[in-house]
Amino acid sequence: MAVTIDLAGRVAVVTGGTRGVGAGITRALLTAGAEVVICARRAPDEPIEVDGRTAHFESLDIRDVDAVGAFFARLRRSHGRLDLLVNNAGGSPYGLIAEAGQRRAARVVELNLIAPMSVSLSAYELMRQQEGGGSIVMVGSVSGTRPSPGTGPYGAAKAGLENLARTLAVEWAPAVRVNTLVLGMVRTELSHLHYGDEEGIAAVGRTVPLGRMAEPVEAGDACVFLASGLAEYISGASIAIHGGGERPAFLDAANVNQPSPGTGRAGTTGGLR
Repeated sequence: MAVTIDLAGRVAVVTGGTRGVGAGITRALLTAGAEVVICARRAPDEPIEVDGRTAHFESLDIRDVDAVGAFFARLRRSHGRLDLLVNNAGGSPYGLIAEAGQRRAARVVELNLIAPMSVSLSAYELMRQQEGGGSIVMVGSVSGTRPSPGTGPYGAAKAGLENLARTLAVEWAPAVRVNTLVLGMVRTELSHLHYGDEEGIAAVGRTVPLGRMAEPVEAGDACVFLASGLAEYISGASIAIHGGGERPAFLDAANVNQPSPGTGRAGTTGGLR
């Protein structure tokens, strides 16, 4: 039997909700019936709309503490409540730590850890005073669970964000639930900058056990679930959305006949023990 999640009457905020993963999350929430407010430094190229329902955009630099406070004060006046916050805004340019320098590293940590903490604090002040509390979702990354060469400060910040979510889940219970989505590779409109043409994107996707990258809306579907009553006992959790993770490099280096990623066939020499 199909399960339909109805978020009608719920108010959601998605930081960085104008493109990429954030836009996918926004569309999933709109599809579920939520009223969605998206914030970023720049407006989307065109309004994000699903079935005639459009996300409301507000310009916001989440690193500006005063601006964040003013944003949530306006939200309180305009909507009266906040049911879901998705801390999605973040990212990092490529650069080895020794070459990128301390200032850029500090800015990356500020954007991916300090700013989401500030946004969460402002959201908490609104959520804790309302009936039913609220839900906060941190958008993390597999970069926070493994070495992250070229994006070291980003990986460190995402590791910290996941730990922060677990701590807030304890400190803010039972009014507010806090969870993390640990994302792997997601195919967005900017994927070609990292992986090249369609052939390159497909080749990278084949390294994932499920044979492809995630679609942005699949991260959104998880946010819809975590905002719903189906997840009312889930807090402090880290949900991996990575298609099975990364195929261990030693399998390709070992001198055995292992199945190719995504084939589902057993090797002729037997499995590893």
